[in-house]
Amino acid sequence: MNKQLLSKEKLQATLEKIKTKSDGSPATDLQLDKTLVEEIEQLTTELESVNPNLNPLLYATSLLEGAWQLQYSTAREIRSLVSLPLGLKLGKVYQVIDVANKLFFNLAKVKHSFGLVSGYVKVTASFEPAKEGLEPLPNKRINIYFDKRYLSIEKIVGINTPQLNPFKVVSASNPTSRTATLDITYLDETLRIGRGGDGSLFILTKSHDLPDFTFST
Repeated sequence: MNKQLLSKEKLQATLEKIKTKSDGSPATDLQLDKTLVEEIEQLTTELESVNPNLNPLLYATSLLEGAWQLQYSTAREIRSLVSLPLGLKLGKVYQVIDVANKLFFNLAKVKHSFGLVSGYVKVTASFEPAKEGLEPLPNKRINIYFDKRYLSIEKIVGINTPQLNPFKVVSASNPTSRTATLDITYLDETLRIGRGGDGSLFILTKSHDLPDFTFST
């Protein structure tokens, strides 16, 4: 077995161990023991060092296309979703990418612990390849421009509520002193690793079970 596959299997096995919930929600570093967080970081770094697609924005854009499910993150915005008020619980979190139009959206499924209400939070954004330093061509970094945030209730006590889907649409916030960026540090057919400009880590797996969400309202 080559080093890439071995490193990937080790990381996936570790992520599998921390899946204590059946709702598919992502784990965050705040939920885990410090030793386990350090282990995930070490395994992630090892896998990044054997990335088979070092220039994903040039030669592997087809792999980026489609839906990805978030498995683990250290990002502040994901940490905050884990502790929702009013008995709401975070479910699966997705990122859906449209490479041709340079668009993506993040989608977090939410459900009340007693099943009273279910819905989602969606944030839409556009992106562009960023030129790094003196590099003449884009490499692995994208600049991100958040657009809108959608709050939606899909069902109340099991009854569809299209009139509340969405019930609120507001402008999404962007950093005030910098452009939001993401480095794609590992990419293959089934796994993607990203590092935010603030140092946050995102580990995602390719998904095929996402309902037909669109980029429009």
